[in-house]
Amino acid sequence: MKVMEIIKLGEKLKYEMRHSWLSNGRQESVAEHTWRVSLMAMLLEPYLKQKVDASRLLKMIIIHDLVEADAGDIPAFDTMDNVKVKEQKALNEIKSIEKIRDTLGNSLGEELYHLWFEFENKETYEAKVANALDKLEAQIQHNEADIATWIDIEHRMSFMMDRYVAFDQNLQLFKDIIEEEAMEKLTAAGIDADRIKKEVLSSS
Repeated sequence: MKVMEIIKLGEKLKYEMRHSWLSNGRQESVAEHTWRVSLMAMLLEPYLKQKVDASRLLKMIIIHDLVEADAGDIPAFDTMDNVKVKEQKALNEIKSIEKIRDTLGNSLGEELYHLWFEFENKETYEAKVANALDKLEAQIQHNEADIATWIDIEHRMSFMMDRYVAFDQNLQLFKDIIEEEAMEKLTAAGIDADRIKKEVLSSS
């Protein structure tokens, strides 16, 4: 049964690790990240500026990360200033979603295929929400982890979430709470968070 093949593919996300650590010191899996992004979608949906198709939003969040079962997870900071890595990541993920579509070989496969591209293109309101929650969850997880697990670029990335939430006032407020937590964590570790934030804002 083709559906079972995709379900078994999803098991790989339980051991595909992200560049994030949990509050207990264990590294985070992609599946754990996806689960909490889905939880955030469910809890924040009533507060969004516009009404969303909650089912489509959740499907988009889940299918977005499923490609990493084949393509692997590449941290955002590895693609920020490296066009070649960014292009290769995109190619790998497109091959993966095409494989998922072709494995199912029916209307469900086509639906998941189009939902993945909808997320990537960020053109619909649901896609913008899904992208924003994906980025916000990553920062929440960093805030919960030991500061020793952060690398320098992640200090700056704590203040680079504005562009993902600019379309929705309530998501902006939620981002501000997450950013304030990051600032407090950095400051407690003796890192000049105010200076970093000013540098990020001045360069954006």
